[in-house]
Amino acid sequence: MHPAADHLTRAPKARPARIVLATIIGNAFVAYDFTVYSFSAVIIGKLFFPSHDPLSSLLLSLATFGAGFVMRPLGAIIIGQIANSRGRNAGMTWSLAFMTLGTWLIACLPTVASIGPAATVLMVVARLMQGLAAGGEIGPASAVLMESVPRNRRCYLTSWRGASQGAAAFAAAMVGAITTALLAPADMLEWGWRIPFVLGGLIGPVGWYLRRRMPSIVMEVPKRPRLATLFSEHARPLVYGTLMMAAPSIGIYITVFYMPSYLVRTLHRPPVISLLTASLSGLVILVVNPLVARIADGQKRRKPIQYLALVVCLALTYPAFLALRMGVSDVTALLIILAYVAVALSNAGASTVMMLEAFAPQHRAAALSIMYSFGVAIFGGFSPLIVTWLIAKTGNPMMPAWYLIVAICITLFALQRFPENTPE
Repeated sequence: MHPAADHLTRAPKARPARIVLATIIGNAFVAYDFTVYSFSAVIIGKLFFPSHDPLSSLLLSLATFGAGFVMRPLGAIIIGQIANSRGRNAGMTWSLAFMTLGTWLIACLPTVASIGPAATVLMVVARLMQGLAAGGEIGPASAVLMESVPRNRRCYLTSWRGASQGAAAFAAAMVGAITTALLAPADMLEWGWRIPFVLGGLIGPVGWYLRRRMPSIVMEVPKRPRLATLFSEHARPLVYGTLMMAAPSIGIYITVFYMPSYLVRTLHRPPVISLLTASLSGLVILVVNPLVARIADGQKRRKPIQYLALVVCLALTYPAFLALRMGVSDVTALLIILAYVAVALSNAGASTVMMLEAFAPQHRAAALSIMYSFGVAIFGGFSPLIVTWLIAKTGNPMMPAWYLIVAICITLFALQRFPENTPE
């Protein structure tokens, strides 16, 4: 148990419901704005990364999607430290502000046809700004949720941070599907692709208002927390926590955000199945995460349920992708993907709480943001780009399966070595 573990106080009459609402809406907004780019990658590639080769445009667009992850570690350090030293609310307010600015920049940005190469540069700047915000969001948001309730509800409440990302993926896919269905291709290319970003930009002020009015959780720590202390005294859990992010980060970016492109471009399935896959996968994450977290809260340890999910995923990954490749019906393909997502991306509550419990309160927000952001930047952010390139080079449509299998093995290795402290 950490010596500073009990030095947490809540604002008078603070209601967990208000804290959860403000945290989840803000986190869903950040996740929506960061990921909606992936559903517009093809059009953005044409408008901001023009090339005679459509594959090159798509690869450049996906590279810019991945570039947002480069800034995540910096955002984790800066905003995480603000949350540790000035309070969780302050950190989350800053992350929301950066995301809103980046989203509006994309929504209003002229194309290469209008202002030339400056459009490409500004698109990259906008993605870097979004990456900074996303990197600093996870730690403070998760810490607030965990610290708002007793131990026997920690996994459940914290799971709503991961569930809100599922809701964001669902919303982004549905907005993309509706705009694509209602607008002519020419209109979609000219202005329709901006609609998802405008909607995201409009949600930003709502989240900011809710967080400004959110009850505070005040830390009573003897002195201002130092990042140098965090890195010097907790290097081992930081490294293993980063490695633990391999499977969940690659999993969500391959099975949710890359899967629509994979189904259409590589497996030649109809676009409708790809849109259903993306939207329903987000819905599965939203529903299943809290259910699994309820089970995790009833266990004495945080690791067993994670081991179970990872081993089941390891056994199912290759058969699942093989079935997709062998030409099962579209309905069967959809069910296979949704079942895999339910198993692979359902442990956000237990894994996040275990990571937070490994650190004293004054280090939690920054520590989780650093582990999450470095993990996603290293493993997840560029996975759509890497898998697309691997398939193009090898001609093997099973590359996503092998990529996921390697990620699961890395996470199993790190999970076994991550310290599981006795919760306070």
